[in-house]
Amino acid sequence: MPYPQAPWTLQGYAIQTLHLVNIDQVRSLVPSELDIISVWPGKTVASVYLSYYGSGSMLEYSELIVAPAIVGYRGKIGGWVSHIYVDDVNSVAGGREIWGLPKELADFNWEKGERVTVSQGNRKLCTLNYNQQTLAWRQWLGASSFSAMGADLLIFPAQFESRLGLIGSQLEVPAESPFFGMGLGQPFLTARYEQMSVEIGAPEVVGQRKVEVSYG
Repeated sequence: MPYPQAPWTLQGYAIQTLHLVNIDQVRSLVPSELDIISVWPGKTVASVYLSYYGSGSMLEYSELIVAPAIVGYRGKIGGWVSHIYVDDVNSVAGGREIWGLPKELADFNWEKGERVTVSQGNRKLCTLNYNQQTLAWRQWLGASSFSAMGADLLIFPAQFESRLGLIGSQLEVPAESPFFGMGLGQPFLTARYEQMSVEIGAPEVVGQRKVEVSYG
């Protein structure tokens, strides 16, 4: 299936929400080898990232990334991606085969720059209502994410440049959503990225996962 090799360079816009969640509620979504970083007693930070990559991108698609925790492994810190959805089959293939990400297809409905709904068939995954950006500044950001491919634990970098602003938002995650059990609640911070350029780097192996062997 045709998809570009890493790094991927993408251009568009995004909205990211940050949430305080209970570590006990998200522990099962994170490999046991990764340490969940506590930012408050019993709490970590989860993230929901919704983006559209358009003209000038290697692939044009919408994306929903759910990261249930900030994690650490052997001195490296990043997010763990437990759920990720896109509306392009080549992005699904590249995400799975290059980065080991559990990408699935979904439908994205962006409404007038103020609401986006993500669904799979008749099942709604989430809806985000958000405000227009008023005050913004040019910002460069870097982040890392963990993933896994087979027994390999991977880490990969992402570099962002965009007009960044803080906005208000409301996230709705219905009971039928696969990540409803995270207990996301309402975000304590929402960032909006406009005129965004992103580079997703190639992964590197940082360790091994425990592989359970069944003799049944």
